[in-house]
Amino acid sequence: MNEQADMLLLEIEENMQKSIESLMRDLAAVRTGRANPSLLDHVKVDYYGAESPIRQISSVTIVEGNQLYIKPFDKSILKSIETAIYASDLGLNPLNDGYGIRLILPQPTEERRRQLVKDVDKLGEHAKIAIRNIRRDGNVHVKKLELSEDDEKGYLEDVQSLTDQFVKKVEAELKEKEQELMKM
Repeated sequence: MNEQADMLLLEIEENMQKSIESLMRDLAAVRTGRANPSLLDHVKVDYYGAESPIRQISSVTIVEGNQLYIKPFDKSILKSIETAIYASDLGLNPLNDGYGIRLILPQPTEERRRQLVKDVDKLGEHAKIAIRNIRRDGNVHVKKLELSEDDEKGYLEDVQSLTDQFVKKVEAELKEKEQELMKM
């Protein structure tokens, strides 16, 4: 066994895992009509001159299945949070009660759910492309190691095996998210 090639396989696996984690973050941002605090992960609030994620400057709880309640640690930033939510691409109307902000997520229509499934499919395709690119780069690196023909073939098969494994993970995540979207 070649130590360089083994390290390369570990690096390839790690990069493919990062692609899966990126996909998971992207899928969490897709609204299903159910409240999920990760929906607010990309919303930043101007907090004393610094752009801060909402979840760092407040507590976010799920009130009912379709409501989030944002309670800032500092009430003076309620208006800033409200403004940031309006400015985001969430398309939600924040309800300010003086202590916190309530977000009610409407149930998407059938047509909207079908569009969300298409969006999820695109995210999955991007993840698969990223994994295949990692495979291609890995194959190039394996060939540069000047291994014996049999060892090279074995390592290239290992890279393909990792690729197949991670593509299956992507498909499983997509299937789960699509079922969640269509079940509402």
